[in-house]
Amino acid sequence: MNIVISSEGNSLKSKIDMRFGRAKWFCVYNSENGKTDFVENENIDAQGGAGTKTAELMAELEAKEVYSGHFGPKAESLLKKLNIDMKTFANENQTVQQVINDLK
Repeated sequence: MNIVISSEGNSLKSKIDMRFGRAKWFCVYNSENGKTDFVENENIDAQGGAGTKTAELMAELEAKEVYSGHFGPKAESLLKKLNIDMKTFANENQTVQQVINDLK
């Protein structure tokens, strides 16, 4: 299962990004094989609709769960329609690796 984590950078040592639609990067973690990939968010500088465009990206990444700090109302609505579960971070000072460790 693909789990996506919003991240400030493109490594496991990067801090999580509390933003969803304007997160800098996304870590795609496959919970079945433990593989991770990083995808740069091309919607970060969108004039409008960053949240919904990023929600569409989650569908393209075949995400089943997305972890971030805050989801806007339009992104939240679309993620629900796409049957992608939204989870929020318990601690905003975590790294991507710490989030993955908590998932294991």
